Amino acid sequence: MAQKVVQFIIGKIITDEELRLCFLEQPTDTLLALKEKGFELTQTEIDAILQTDRRLWRTGANWVDPRLQRCRMCPDA
Repeated sequence: MAQKVVQFIIGKIITDEELRLCFLEQPTDTLLALKEKGFELTQTEIDAILQTDRRLWRTGANWVDPRLQRCRMCPDA
């Protein structure tokens, strides 16, 4: 397991609003897209992220200072 990659992806989902919204809508596709972009994730790691309590993804950003977050730049169409 590449712990740094897993930590990076978890942090990215929590702090990047656009990625988080994609992940919440299509979690498997989002992780596979990250893997295709070169993030080395094993199937075990993907499964573990997918099985993580979804409340973390929905509320985790509330626990992080807004200055450390990347907000969505365009409103919903």
